[in-house]
Amino acid sequence: MQSASDGFKTRLDRLRSDIVEQSRRVQAMVEAAFDAAFAMDIEMGERVIKMDEPIDRVDVEIERACVALLKEACAEGARLGPEQVRMVLTIVKVNNELERIADVGVGVVEQIRGGALRHGNIPMPETFRVMTNSVVGILRDVSTALSRMDGKLAQVVLASEDAIEAFKKSILRDAQVRVAKGTITVDQAFALQELATYCEIMAGHCTNIAEQVLYASTGQIVRHLEGHWEKYELPT
Repeated sequence: MQSASDGFKTRLDRLRSDIVEQSRRVQAMVEAAFDAAFAMDIEMGERVIKMDEPIDRVDVEIERACVALLKEACAEGARLGPEQVRMVLTIVKVNNELERIADVGVGVVEQIRGGALRHGNIPMPETFRVMTNSVVGILRDVSTALSRMDGKLAQVVLASEDAIEAFKKSILRDAQVRVAKGTITVDQAFALQELATYCEIMAGHCTNIAEQVLYASTGQIVRHLEGHWEKYELPT
């Protein structure tokens, strides 16, 4: 007969699998959102918005499952180890970050609905394409780090933040130059700024997930302070 502790381990393993699958679901949505933005395709954007529905549903299911697991473990006196407790906390926090990334993906396609870029028929800056590719790569890396509990890959994700900020600055400078030359309107420049900001926000959520991977796999609490990452060991 399976013990209570073994039963909770099985449920936790299932939750780990669910959160990894959710990360891949979000990655697919983000890629589709960027494709829709580059194509300026409203129909593609509508399909992206529909992709958010199962993400929202799974978000709630994972949250409820985590709460139920902890509640029942306490009621039944199951002995969850520190690693298991950290994993439950990590899943809850990562689940929230993934749902927010998906919401930002919806924001990307809503820029198409706004029409400033679509009606102007202006080409996207090449830097923006590089930036979106980088965001997708970061999301892919953090999903892999999550599935493997790979602290080293999580640290690679943390180091990516500066590159995304540099891309955003380049896009904003380019937009300012184009406004000054009269090749784009102020509204179009603001739309480009919004898209760049969405990319920056997504990358920020990815680094938050990377922090949680490090927490779950090593017990280290990692925070970004004054331009660098600080690690804090949990008391034993």
